Amino acid sequence: MTAGGGLVLDSFDQAVTALDRLLAQTEDPGVLASLDEVTRRGLKAGCIQYFEFTYELAWKFIKRWLERQVGGTYVDGVSRRELFRLAAEHLLIEDVDLWMDFHKARNLTSHTYSDAAAEDAYQAARRFCHEAKRLLAVLESRND
Repeated sequence: MTAGGGLVLDSFDQAVTALDRLLAQTEDPGVLASLDEVTRRGLKAGCIQYFEFTYELAWKFIKRWLERQVGGTYVDGVSRRELFRLAAEHLLIEDVDLWMDFHKARNLTSHTYSDAAAEDAYQAARRFCHEAKRLLAVLESRND
């Protein structure tokens, strides 16, 4: 929190920026063409790790914002779905089901590894990045 009482969003901003930049590398045909298969897979694995970290920060910042604006008694101990429902109700996010998909993808990456699971997590990271940038902008605009 800042001296004025708002949330310090620097860590979330840095995480979103890092995820966005790394994803851009994985979507650049010139970069990909210059890499061998092992390095391309490593780049995607890095995106998945950035996704995991950035997702964790995102839901924690959602929770902190809601605790400050709505009250801790309404937020403490709620399920992730309920947290996202409250976030949508307060216009922090738009789509509860999409955020639940991110939650499922995050859990999958920490419990399972296969090429298919890795690809699913990578695709989730791509979708998540847009939503994380949107959440960051909302939090910045409503940070008091």
